[in-house]
Amino acid sequence: MTNIHWGTSRMILTLSACATAWAGIAACCMCVGSTTSGFHWPATDFQLRYRLEMVLLASLVGAALSSAGVVYQAILRNPLADPYLLGVSSGAMLSAYLWRFSSMAVFATVASALGQQAFSFAGALIAIAIVFLLSMRRGKLEPITLLLVGVIVNSINGSIFLLFNTIKRDMTGGSGGPFNFLVGGIQTNLTLTQELSAAVAVALCWLVLIYLAGQLNIATLGEAEATSLGIRIHRLRWIALITASLMTAAVVAISGPIGFIGLICPHVARLTVGTDQRRLLPVATALGAGLLAIADALSRQLSNSSFAQTLLPVGVLTGLLGGPFYLLLLWKARHKSQAI
Repeated sequence: MTNIHWGTSRMILTLSACATAWAGIAACCMCVGSTTSGFHWPATDFQLRYRLEMVLLASLVGAALSSAGVVYQAILRNPLADPYLLGVSSGAMLSAYLWRFSSMAVFATVASALGQQAFSFAGALIAIAIVFLLSMRRGKLEPITLLLVGVIVNSINGSIFLLFNTIKRDMTGGSGGPFNFLVGGIQTNLTLTQELSAAVAVALCWLVLIYLAGQLNIATLGEAEATSLGIRIHRLRWIALITASLMTAAVVAISGPIGFIGLICPHVARLTVGTDQRRLLPVATALGAGLLAIADALSRQLSNSSFAQTLLPVGVLTGLLGGPFYLLLLWKARHKSQAI
């Protein structure tokens, strides 16, 4: 049971180092603007507030997706698992898209009572609930069944999205077309209540996950080994997956599906600090927060260049940067296995 307990001093030291590293990256990102070129601290209060909001939102989303990715990969024992695997992103995307059709009778009552972010959050929760219910057998969650059902639910949600986009294309209006629902980005039209609600949800879920980090070490060994060491593996799967999914749903509702953060950052953290989930979780969280803040700053910088001339969604940049990087990791892992 030595892999479960974590000394207070070691935990504080790890969290402090991660917070300090993120703060340094965030301060550098604050020096990048979307209306001025160069690298300098905001000159006006408006620039300061705008950049601070963008950096904090990007950090919040990146931290949530990365930490959720750590949990998914540990519980499902699959290095390819990411926070969107169980239908969270597709459910949120579909709900956010359907919210636009509030004039339709079937959505009028609910859509008028909820904002788009709340409607998106509800859709993500519904998708997760369906996956869990269909994957449950005698109260137990089986990782392989979860993966299969999650892929099916994602496929169905994507098909429904394309169906509505084809039939109701004239209802989407000019700006904010379906592309905005397929590629995530840092939103600039959120209210303070929406931002704080997402932040509180992520903070509470993260505290639960850091409490479970020691048990996640045992969960990676397999069901038989975890049971022999006194871990109630099925209860742990329920708690960890639901918590990670709620965290993912909270940020997807305000940002849309931003890919590769929850897949790449846990791998990079694992290469840096090893497989101990107690260190891996906070390091991956800081990496996710810093990486998405950098992507957002890069998007602002590119908007001043002749190359882009517009503010690119960060989901585009994470896909362009994350995809090749992940292929590189797979290539290295393949050569390592062949060498053994």
